[in-house]
Amino acid sequence: MGIKAALPRYELYLYTAVLGLALIWAGSWIFEASSENVNRKAFRESVKPGWHYFGRKMDVADFEWVMWFTTFRNHILFALAGHVIFAKILTLVAPKHRSFIFGLYGGLAVLVTMGWTFMALVLSHCIILYSVATVKSKLMCFAAGLATLASIKMEPYNSWQESLVTGSFDLQDLLFYGGCGFSIMRCMSFGLENCEKKDGNYKFSDLLKYNFYLPFFFFGPVMTFDRYHAQANRTQLTRKDRELWNITSKALTHLGVVLVVDFFFHYLYILTIPSDMKLVTKLSDWCLAGLAYSNLVYDWVKAAVMFGVINTVATLDHLEPPQPPKCITMLYVFSETHFDRGINDWLCKYVYDYIGGDHDRIFRELLATLCTFAVTTLWLGPCEVVYIWSVLNCFGLNFELWVAKLFSLPPFSTLERMMGGAMSRRVRGVFNAANFWAIVLYNVLSLNSLEFAKLAGGRLVLKGFPLSTLSVLFVTYCGVQLVKERERRQALLDEPEPVDGGKKKAE
Repeated sequence: MGIKAALPRYELYLYTAVLGLALIWAGSWIFEASSENVNRKAFRESVKPGWHYFGRKMDVADFEWVMWFTTFRNHILFALAGHVIFAKILTLVAPKHRSFIFGLYGGLAVLVTMGWTFMALVLSHCIILYSVATVKSKLMCFAAGLATLASIKMEPYNSWQESLVTGSFDLQDLLFYGGCGFSIMRCMSFGLENCEKKDGNYKFSDLLKYNFYLPFFFFGPVMTFDRYHAQANRTQLTRKDRELWNITSKALTHLGVVLVVDFFFHYLYILTIPSDMKLVTKLSDWCLAGLAYSNLVYDWVKAAVMFGVINTVATLDHLEPPQPPKCITMLYVFSETHFDRGINDWLCKYVYDYIGGDHDRIFRELLATLCTFAVTTLWLGPCEVVYIWSVLNCFGLNFELWVAKLFSLPPFSTLERMMGGAMSRRVRGVFNAANFWAIVLYNVLSLNSLEFAKLAGGRLVLKGFPLSTLSVLFVTYCGVQLVKERERRQALLDEPEPVDGGKKKAE
């Protein structure tokens, strides 16, 4: 009800000022903690010399970020650039066979990078899951796919399969689990789409062309087979107006974001500090809140940039890949929370929406979320932290539905109508602010540690009450209202209100 309700402009200015000052305040605490403890023994492994003209050490705790943009940057750029050049030249020569060209280059690149034993392992997964797909039973496709996924996520099967890959290099583990994991998810998508095909089956070559598209192979995102098959086999290849300009600007934006993140890593050790629990216990409540929030923002930025680089290449190939995830700052409901839109789209299509339907029935929604998070747990790799993360987020998603159902009934619905749109938006904002911190605390445990999440939650909710708790919630409330204002304006652009005041058109 309250999304289209406008708030006074001065109120929005106040929210902006409060939020800006709070972010500067929390950032100053993190900067102080970073500067005063740079030489701590616990920091030696993850705080290394950075850019020499800054004269400061740099937080290098995130292996993925360092791998992508420092250590193996040239290798990744070389592989992707080779794909773009190879695919572009041969696509101009034979546009009808471009999906075959994509698969051929990807297969050769995987073979050269990982060796023939890894290629044989991936092909064996493809053969098994293709054979099951020809039976055209969704249940069998799911069972075979999840069993295959479990074989690379659970001991002792994963260690046995990993031992088949010969050679040793720094990225071997990451490429092995990324390549096998995403390959199995693509094979499951292929099988489930094949069950929907009314006349006959898709060819095995269709699966191989889909699976070995290089930009998506090791790091994702997952693009469902129906979308990829339709887009990769288009012969009429045209560009929208200013599309190349948009691709270029996005690429430059990603480069700018990388530089900004590296700059901040010299001054704010947001990844290293939470790993030192002795230091964390001495920090202020505002510093803890800032660390928890900034870790989730950073994880979103990392996902947005990494997927953005891959999506830029895919867009050059005339594909429409899954978009980067929604920024954590814009989230205040569990139903929109995800960090990998490709996996999220896959889960929604084949599990969550398939079982949940319109998501209006409580017990059906509960079953849909339980199944969704069960698959997600297997995808992430079963362990204690993942179990806790899944349970908390599953509860959060269902609790939202229960509360929405409750407040849609009298007397709450009557009360909301009586208070008007603006006041309804303010009241909802209070609940959304609390929900935002539930999202942060439920997800920060998977990014840092369970101990850090418990300490941050205890300090912000229990020990910090009422001053820290209420002040942090008020700042969050200000942020939520600014997000709601952005959504309100976007809704008006998408569905402009009638200029004639709602009068019927003359017949």
